[in-house]
Amino acid sequence: MTRRRAIAGAFVLFAVLVLGGRELAGAGAAEDAPPLEPLAATAAEEAPKVLVHVVGAVQMPGLYELPDGSRIADALARAGGATPKADLERVNLASPVADGTQVVVPRKQPPGAAPVAGSGGGSAAGPVHLNSATAEELDALPGIGPVTAQKIVAHREKHGAFGSVDELEAVPGIGPKRVDQLRDLVVP
Repeated sequence: MTRRRAIAGAFVLFAVLVLGGRELAGAGAAEDAPPLEPLAATAAEEAPKVLVHVVGAVQMPGLYELPDGSRIADALARAGGATPKADLERVNLASPVADGTQVVVPRKQPPGAAPVAGSGGGSAAGPVHLNSATAEELDALPGIGPVTAQKIVAHREKHGAFGSVDELEAVPGIGPKRVDQLRDLVVP
């Protein structure tokens, strides 16, 4: 055997040992370690979702699934945004949405249109939305003063959006009779 062949054989043996060692080291680690899953896909699947119904003056009304903790602005964006006829001043875009909430985006009243009757004397274009109304808008409802209106807003901020008008009974100072009085004047 020549010196050249001995060096070449030693080189080949070294390469085989290195590659074999890597293969054995990788096989042992693969057997001990659980299979890896993409982190982004797992986090997206585990994130709680809420289902909201967006209607009114929006580009694409319908049902939308949003991440838990979303706001009315997020629901509006998923619905393609507001139409030019939308009255966004009457919508609290920062209000959180809850599962099963209907987000209603009202239309602007045409100039000279008769205001909808309300005890506050203000002009409202329809029912007051419990999940987006300001304390001032709630105060305009019959039997709801500034203190109770603030309690409704505080309850909404602490417990999330109202799912039904009946949930008003959970607000201190509002009983079943008051809820019945407000039933045709408010929506969740």
